[in-house]
Amino acid sequence: MMVDKKIPIIVIGGPTASGKTDFALKLADNYPVEVISADSRQVYRQMDIGTAKVTIEEQRAVRHHLIDIIDPDQDVSVADFTRLAHVAIKDILSRKKIPVVVGGTGLYVRALTEGLLDGPAENSDLRAQLLADEALAEGVLHQRLIDVDPSLARSLHRRDLTRIVRGLEVFEATGTPLSELQRQHGFMEQPYRVLKFALSVERPLLYDRINRRVHAMVATGLVEETQQLLDRGYTANLKSMKTIGYRQIVAHLCEGLPLDDAINWIQRDSRRYAKRQMTWFRKDKSVNWVDYNDDFVSILKWIDRFLFN
Repeated sequence: MMVDKKIPIIVIGGPTASGKTDFALKLADNYPVEVISADSRQVYRQMDIGTAKVTIEEQRAVRHHLIDIIDPDQDVSVADFTRLAHVAIKDILSRKKIPVVVGGTGLYVRALTEGLLDGPAENSDLRAQLLADEALAEGVLHQRLIDVDPSLARSLHRRDLTRIVRGLEVFEATGTPLSELQRQHGFMEQPYRVLKFALSVERPLLYDRINRRVHAMVATGLVEETQQLLDRGYTANLKSMKTIGYRQIVAHLCEGLPLDDAINWIQRDSRRYAKRQMTWFRKDKSVNWVDYNDDFVSILKWIDRFLFN
């Protein structure tokens, strides 16, 4: 019997290409689980290859939630994800299954498991002005964020305009860095009892996996998938189309970038993204780093203690 009144959920995080989906499927062989995707790009329909989305066969084997929920010209905020994930957890529990959150979008995981900071309301006029400034000088907003909230800026890629703009917006409204507000808030609302895993992979092996995955994506139709998106009217300026993989293939299709160069850039940017993901999860002291290929039996015993003791 589960003795804690809080709902127990398992989290599988870690960098791209670390084996999160494989780990979740192995858990499904041992527990009645359903998966909630915590991936900010797998929410998009029609974007399967470039997001390394779980296959139809894998989804048939284990039910997945929050995949293919919006079109590429739509967006999901962290608050939207959190709300939808809460609903998905209730749905999973109604079938007496165990929720397993799987994904590399660390902010999604943090907001779901530790609560979401309620910041000031969006300022549409300020946002429009900030984006206009960025259009005139790429990277200027990230530099401004470095000036007012260096801690947050270090955790964000300079092209992550959604979160950069939010950081500047919060500072403009409150005079306090968003990172400091988050520290003060402490993400205190904790509706769940959580066991967090992150997958540990030696960096040379991880980077080799990333490089091989990119080649596999191209071989299985990434260029064609990107062309189909463009043909359907999804333009290069959309947030979805700026995703690693699609952005570089758009440059190949529309700007004449040689395909070999596009592949190299995808590999490079994916490696950099993986490094940022590892940095994020390593800052979370509640994360348990594991290599599930080494001692899966011990991990199962760990989960048993969490669920039933």
